[in-house]
Amino acid sequence: MIAPPDRTPLPREFFDRPVLDVAPDLLGRILVRTTPDGPIAVRLTEVEAYDGPNDPGSHAYRGRTARNEVMFGPPGHVYVYFTYGMWHCMNLVCGPEGRASAVLLRAGEVVEGAEPARKRRLSARNDKELAKGPARLATALGVDRALSGTDACASGETPLRMLTGNPVAPDQVRSGPRTGVAGEGGNGGAHPWRFWVANDPTVSPYRAHAPRRRSS
Repeated sequence: MIAPPDRTPLPREFFDRPVLDVAPDLLGRILVRTTPDGPIAVRLTEVEAYDGPNDPGSHAYRGRTARNEVMFGPPGHVYVYFTYGMWHCMNLVCGPEGRASAVLLRAGEVVEGAEPARKRRLSARNDKELAKGPARLATALGVDRALSGTDACASGETPLRMLTGNPVAPDQVRSGPRTGVAGEGGNGGAHPWRFWVANDPTVSPYRAHAPRRRSS
């Protein structure tokens, strides 16, 4: 018998750890988005770690900017960025304040509030696709840059909150290269910093980095 998910909010101490400890431990946790149409809850099934100054794939690799300011802490806050001129992606900041690291939320299973999620994700062929990919997850939850900086550990009314859920057993966690990250070895492309739940149908397909071709 599967135990019901623990609805206790995750404490800030959970996020105040090295990013490679936090990332796999987020699998099975519950992210709740409060909306005017009611709450939408997602069980996280796929994430990627980005280790700031040690990681060329990180937005914070070259230091603090107006765009990545939230990544420098405090831990437990939401970092949202806009990409390809059309999509938002959501991260959770972790590690000690002042040292930028974050976990990209790549995919999850909508376990509550499927109807409002479906209204935002009209192209999804079934509920397993509602949050299957980082842009799809953010779209299903109605997350955009206005929510960047939200404290996901705050008490009381908050638009985004992380709950304890049901942590995934270590033997069910898989890891591999991050999706779309360039480079080999020390450049970050080969780092096995993508973590996912084994055999879960909501996990997004892996895609290696493909260099953009310049128009002639």
